[in-house]
Formats: sequence, C-alpha cells, structure tokens
Amino acid sequence: MSHPDDDVVCNTSNNPHFQDIIESTLQNPARRNLIRGGIGLAALSTVPFLAACGGGDDDGPPDGKALGFDSVGKSLLDNVVLPAGYTYQVLHATGDRLDKNLTPYSNAGAEADDWSRRVGDHHDGMDIFYIDRKGRFTTKETDRAVLCVNHESSADAHFFHPRGQTSGGQDGKKFSQFGGWDLGERPELEVLKEINHHGVSVVELTKKGSTWSYKLDSTYNRRVTAQSPMKIAGPAAHLKDIQALLVTQFDPTGATSRGTLNNCGHGKTPWGTYLTCEENWAAYFQMPKGSNPIDTKLSASRARYGVARTPIAEAATSASTQGWYTPSDSDDRFTRWNVAAWGANAAEDFRNEPNTFGYIVEMDPLDPKSTPVKRVAMGRFAHEGAVCSIPQPGKPLAFYMGCDSRNEYIYKFVSAAKWTPADEGRGLAAGDKYLNEGQLFAAKFHADGTGEWLELSIKDPRISGYAAYPFANQADVLVNARHAADAVGATKMDRPEWGAVNPKNGEVYITLTNNAASLRSPTTVDAANPRAYEDIDGRRGTGNPNGHIIRFKEDRSLASATKFTWDIFLFGAEEDAGDANLSKLTDKNAFSSPDGLWFSPASGICWIQTDDGAMTDESHCMMLAAIPGEVGDGGPVTAQNRIGSVTGTQKTFMGALLGEARLRRFLVGPAGCEITGVTESPDGKAMFVNIQHPGEGTPALGAASAFDLESEWPANQGYGTAGRPRSATIVITRKDGRVIGL
Repeated sequence: MSHPDDDVVCNTSNNPHFQDIIESTLQNPARRNLIRGGIGLAALSTVPFLAACGGGDDDGPPDGKALGFDSVGKSLLDNVVLPAGYTYQVLHATGDRLDKNLTPYSNAGAEADDWSRRVGDHHDGMDIFYIDRKGRFTTKETDRAVLCVNHESSADAHFFHPRGQTSGGQDGKKFSQFGGWDLGERPELEVLKEINHHGVSVVELTKKGSTWSYKLDSTYNRRVTAQSPMKIAGPAAHLKDIQALLVTQFDPTGATSRGTLNNCGHGKTPWGTYLTCEENWAAYFQMPKGSNPIDTKLSASRARYGVARTPIAEAATSASTQGWYTPSDSDDRFTRWNVAAWGANAAEDFRNEPNTFGYIVEMDPLDPKSTPVKRVAMGRFAHEGAVCSIPQPGKPLAFYMGCDSRNEYIYKFVSAAKWTPADEGRGLAAGDKYLNEGQLFAAKFHADGTGEWLELSIKDPRISGYAAYPFANQADVLVNARHAADAVGATKMDRPEWGAVNPKNGEVYITLTNNAASLRSPTTVDAANPRAYEDIDGRRGTGNPNGHIIRFKEDRSLASATKFTWDIFLFGAEEDAGDANLSKLTDKNAFSSPDGLWFSPASGICWIQTDDGAMTDESHCMMLAAIPGEVGDGGPVTAQNRIGSVTGTQKTFMGALLGEARLRRFLVGPAGCEITGVTESPDGKAMFVNIQHPGEGTPALGAASAFDLESEWPANQGYGTAGRPRSATIVITRKDGRVIGL
C-alpha cells in the first residue's frame, strides 16, 4: 500500500540503480542477440492454455481467447465490477465480531471494546488452510477451512470513532491524516482500537453448496495484533546476539517481543503455516520533545529504516505519528511507542522497540494456542511478501522478499535444511527447521543481463568493514539488513512489493509499483525504471507513476542458485500515454501501479492487483489476469522520454507483448480502494479477494457533524449497517461453476 510516509527515501548509498544496468546491458551484443531471438514458449507448449501463445502483439489460440472472459471496462462506480457470468459475496468486513458475546458492528464508532476480537482493518495479503476430518492441515479442499487475513494500517482510523480521531479527548484537536498530531494526550480506547486493527484475523470458514461463510465462536477464530506475544527465533549460533539487540523493558532478555505491525504481503509455507510480513512499520514510533538523545549507532540504524531518531524540537507542535504513546506515562501498552532513551539502559525503556519489528512472522493457523514466531534469519526490513520456491525433495527452499520503499532491494532467504515432504503439517516445529538456519541474500543486476545473489554475511569484508554502519556481528547484519545490502552493492529497485512464483516453471515475478515524480526526468531517471514522462491528464504530474513488473529465472532452476537472468514482464500505463506505453496497453487492459501479485495453481493465470493514484480519475483500482510467458521471450525496447522541453531515451529489456488475448481487466473496485490479497480454492472455482480502504479519500470531520463519504461500500450493496466504508474480503465465483478466468 502506498502512503505518503512510505515515500521517504532511506537509501542514500551509492549502489547502482537498476536503470544504469539496463542501459549498459543493451550495449552487449551477445545479450542483445539472445533477447532478440527469444527463448520462446516451447517449454510450455504442453500447458493447454499457454499453447500457441507466442511473443506477438496479440498472439493466442485460434479462437483468439486465451482468457475465458471479456475484459471489464474502467469503472468509477462505488461497487465491485466483474465480467458477465461472475458474482461476489462479502465474507467479512472491518469490525465484524469473532464471538457472539460482542455486539454487531455499529459502523458508527460506538464499540466500547478494544477490537482484539473483531476483524481488523485494511485487509491485505491472505491465504486459506483446509482442515481435514481430524482437524489437521490438508492441501485438499474440504468444507472447512481457516482463512488468515493481514491488516496493514490504521490510516483510516477516523471511521472507528464517533467523530473521528481526537487528541486530549477533545474535538477540534484533530489528527491530520499523514501529517501528524497536535501533541496532547489521546483517549486510551481510541488508541487501543487503532493498535488492535493491525495484525492478522484468523477465522474458520464453512462451505455449504457453493456458498462460503465465516463461523462465529469457532475455536480457530483468533486475532493476532500489535499487542500479541511473539517469540524471537534465529540462527542458533547468533541467537543470543540477536536477542541482545531486542532488549526492552517488556523483556530484558530479548527472547520475546510484543505484536506485529503493518501486515501487508504474506507467504504460505509447504508445511502449512502462514507468513505475515511487517511492512512500513517505522512511522508509529516517536521521540517526544524533551527526550534524551540516543547513541550514534542506534541513530544510524533508525535513519536507514525511517524511524524517529531525534526528539521533536521544543518549539514543535506536531509529530508524524499516530500519537499512540500519549495516553499514559506509565502503561507500557502506550509507552512502548516512545522510543527515547529515558531509562538508565535499554532494559529500562523502549529505545530498542523498533528493532522488534520488520520481520517475517510465522503463525500456525490451526493451532490457536501457539505463539507466533519472528524469523530473524530472514532479515529485517519493510517486508512485502515471502513467496516460496517450488519445493523439491532433497533440495533447499528459497523465500523471495521485496523491501517496500523507493530505491530498496530484492532479497532471498535459502534454507540450510533440505525439503522433506513428511514435514507437511508439522507447524512451527517445521518452521524452526527451515526458517532459522540459512543464508540471506540481496539481488544485484549485472550489465550482461544476468544477476547474482550477494550473501549478507559478516565474513564479507565489505560488511565487516562498512564505514557507514559498524557491524558488530552476524546478528547485527540480520537486524540491519538494509545497511548490509548497501555494503555489498545490491541494486536499488523501485518500490519492490509483492512477489509470486510461476508454478509452471519456477520463475519469480516482483511488482515495482511506481516512483515519485520528483525523482523522474529524462536526464535523471530513477534506477529502477527507464521511463520519465508526463501523466497525460496531469493527475500525478511528471515522473513514472505507473510502475512495472520484473521477473527472473534462477540458474539451472535451483532455489539455491547464486546467479539468475532477468527481464521486465510488463509496464503499467494509460492507453493514451504515447511513448510511455511500452507494453502497448489498450482501454481493455490499461493499468497503473501493480502491487498485489499471485499465480493460480489451478489455471496458471498471473493475477495482478493495483494500488494506484495515477489513473484513478478514469478508473478505480483493479485486478487483471495475465497469461505469462518466460524470461527472455521478448526483446529490447527504447523508451522515448519527454517532460516539457526536456527529452531523452532509455533502453530496457521487455517481455513479449501480451495483447488483449493474454492480458485483460477482470475486476474494478469501489471508490478510493486498493485491490490487494488473493487466493483460491484448489479447484480454482472460488476466488478470495480483499478490498482495502474503500473511501480512503474521505476527509477527517473537522467542524462537520458527519463525514463527507467518498464511498459507502459494502453497505451500499446490502452488507452491514449503512454508512461508513469498510475493508472487506469477498468471494468470487462463476455462475456456471467453472474455473475462474479460463
């Protein structure tokens, strides 16, 4: 999800930009000829819906329909729009209760409970886990399942309180969305609601016929929030050093922590557990004015992650924070968000509290009594997903991860343990085996069109001798992975967000959502994108507001490979964007700002979801279906860039043009929303999709007595009490009961 706070650039290293590498790569005749010839799709010709899909502009089967639905048009309706023959139902929405003893959601901010047993807000990544007759995890579809749904943010928290967010319990001292608080004591219950909106909702689902519903009072129903107990786990040889960096007043040993925050993308393990990813968590911490300074090294660590690192000036009246630290000076549910060094040492305050966030958190969805585990070996950064390689018995597993900020990196964790299918269903014990011991890498893209994975190890003299941040040991490398990736010279990318692995060939796709206009010009382009252009309708000014998707293939298709090849799968653009429309999109498949990404195991379709602000004057955010090829099936292209009178060119590798037969718009959401999170039933006949923050543009109340609502979905479609918009999970099916998309 893109918030203004996410646009803070924390990477000031001199590492090469992706665009620098693209340009020099295309000067290599051998690589240029390889791409021009293309690898082709011969290896995939046995896959029915991919056969006959070549690299032409509109290639497809003889009937011209590689996808089995007509593209939906752009939409500004306050509803979910689907192709003819498809329907949806709302499964659950923000505020829905998990227990019957709670009151139904008022949709007016009237709840007197702390939301720890209600569905959270900002639905994001999710996955489904089926339950067999003995209550165990199974990969086969049954009529009982558990759905895990991430909750990313409380940015729309003004909807959860009667008159929006307040400071000091008084209307008139209002929170300015993304701008900060008028400093003062916030009401305790408001803050608790906002804290508990983060995390994960785990709910039992039941299926009758083709209809899914969630079950009240299920023993599986569970909320994991920003206050839930967590275990800290990592490599055995470095665990004590890791824990030393996580020491707080809550746990002076650093062996445990509290809560998970900003849960965005996700992952699902081969053994049947859920991975929730802590994304842009840094802005919730604050050092109030009058705070003691922190030491130089901790300040350098915080700076690289965008955490408050100096006190607010004495004259300041506001802070870029939710003000969660303000309700109490002694209750550690609130003082933990004050990260000043106000104690004699780290065990007497919460100066290290930011070090307890930024991880992959593993949960066992079928064991509600289990404690989630933060897997430190997988690195600490703004995690936007953890997608697993195709498991192969007797070989290590790889988990691919993006760091969701501008100019950040793509990472990979490779397990030391080799996959054993008998570990399926072993829960967190299997996680201890595969996710605590292994190697962490950052990606570097080379000029010859290949790339390599750079291990983040204290044994590398570039890390052990890194001047900008003096690493003490391997634990320090894992907890400060961004600094380590800087040190080894990883390639800066453009907001790496969701990842997905093509189940047909194991190739990895990563969305690069967009970049700020201030960093784009024909002469000074961002490293991650070759385009610099003016948005036709002027909605986002100049730069590269539309984003793209990169993909890469591991050497010999091995998860443990240290080398890979790459190209760019698809460029977002409005169809009338002229030279900026490198993928030749039309009004049937134009899109902007790809974010969510997922491959259907049943159909093989690559589903693309958007978090956009560039073309939302023409259409709300959307989801598209794409038929993928493989790395190298396209060729080199040149972007003709122009902003005003300034012109320039940039060259890049691009995958085969998809055309309308292979890329179609499938869904458009309600006003102000983001489309994010998708999973399916194993047979591909039921698709679960999240609609995040409809009505996000609704302003805070100010002096008004009622919200000027941008959206009223889903209540305007008959779900719940009328009024304020709500994030929700929907279930999509075909009226004829067939596989979705084909």
